[in-house]
Order: sequence, then structure tokens, then C-alpha cells
Amino acid sequence: MGLIVVGAAGRMGRSLIHTIAETEGVHLAGAIERPGSDALGKDSGELAGLGANGVIVTDDALPVFAKVEGVLDFTTPSATLDFAELAAQARIVHVIGTTGMQDAHEARLHAASRHARIVKSGNMSLGVNLLSVLVRQAARALEDRGWDIEVLEMHHRHKVDAPSGTALLLGQAAAEGRGIDLAQHSVKVRDGHTGAREEGSIGFATLRGGSVVGEHSVVIAGEGETIELSHKATDRSIFARGAVRAALWARHQKPGYYSMLDVLGLSDR
Repeated sequence: MGLIVVGAAGRMGRSLIHTIAETEGVHLAGAIERPGSDALGKDSGELAGLGANGVIVTDDALPVFAKVEGVLDFTTPSATLDFAELAAQARIVHVIGTTGMQDAHEARLHAASRHARIVKSGNMSLGVNLLSVLVRQAARALEDRGWDIEVLEMHHRHKVDAPSGTALLLGQAAAEGRGIDLAQHSVKVRDGHTGAREEGSIGFATLRGGSVVGEHSVVIAGEGETIELSHKATDRSIFARGAVRAALWARHQKPGYYSMLDVLGLSDR
């Protein structure tokens, strides 16, 4: 399966190139970077520390999209929307690990999924997606019994969005378990005299520092006892492996909008 990596010179882009080189059944067919990037014209394998592979980094995405079967995308929301339209035109797989996406972007992604096979997730790892299922089940089991839910996350100092896509994924799982709308019940900022915690709310706490790849915990606190469900990522390759797995899975699906739960067989649908 021929795959494009967009954002090829970034941390995740280089990890994706590594993973593709190590995975049977896929090959790197294109490497895309933004106009003006210092990586343009360079060999993508050398950028990733693998040695030359003959795939030169370009900013001209259209001809590359026309000759591949899938694109792996951990870029920015605006870039992802553009790539989704190209994936729809080419009728290929589009795996989206981009975070910071807004609700307003969903309509464009759903429109693209009428022709593309889109797999989108705030986190591509098996562990986090299994954790989301456990969080949903726990929230459902402990609904309306005086339990409070808080989502804590920490990432490296360079991360630009907060809460993280994974934290929001876990918060959404908790909200689904309780049968509530996360947007109407989330608390993302606490400062000053906030008063008592609002019953039924789902709180988020964000930490940034160092080189932390990703640490997430969901704390479910009741009277006299606390449950904590956690996941720690120590290597970005777990996200890259998940993205490649998603592309291989989506290759055989009909056009549509999927999640990693679908890929892993954990979805309710």
C-alpha cells in the first residue's frame, strides 16, 4: 500500500517514515511539507535518519495524492482540511491524528468522507483507545452516584493545543458513558474563587513541560474512594504504528468516517 506522509519533517512525520520502512505491506510513496520549509527538496529517508530512500520532500501535494492509496496526517487543522479535500478527490484513505480540531471542522471532514475513507482519532495508540472504552464503561457504571470525573494530561513544552486531543477523547468517552453532552458539562479552566465543583461536570487539567510524549489519567473520585485509569506514552512510534494499522484497515472499507475504535473492533456500531 503506497502511503504519503504529510508534515514529513516534523517529529511525527519522521516517526511515520521510520514505521512505514519497518512495516510489511506498505511503502512510502510521497513526503509533503509546507511551502517554504527547509526540508523541501531533501530526501525523506535522510531526514528521518534512515539513509536515502529516493522519496524527495515536496510541497506539491496534488500529483502525489493522485498515485497513492493513503495519507498519514499529523499536521495542523487548516492543513488537514485541505488534505481531506484532496483525499476525497483521489478517493483514498486519510488517517488523521491532527489535534486542535474544532467542532466547526467536522462538517468538512464528513463531506470528504463521502468519497474518502477517513480514520480520525485524538490518539492512534491501542492502549489509549482501550482506555477510552474502560472510561466509558466506568462512567456508565458509576452514573448518578456522587462520583466526580477529572481528566489530567501532560505533554512536552512544544505542544500548542490544550487540552490534548487524547484528553478530549477520554472526556468524550466519559460523557458518552453518562449520556451527557461534553461541551455542556466540561470545565477546562479554574482560576480564583470558583466555588464548589458543579455536580456532573467533567474537569480537565493540563500540564506542559520537558520532553514528555504523553501522559493521561482519568480520576473518578467518590466519597471515601478514588479510581484512577492511566496511560503513559514513552515513544511516538506507538502513534505511528497505530496510524499505519488504521490505513491498512481502511484500505478495505467503503468510504466513510471512522475512528480507531472501528479499526480495533472496539466500536459499539
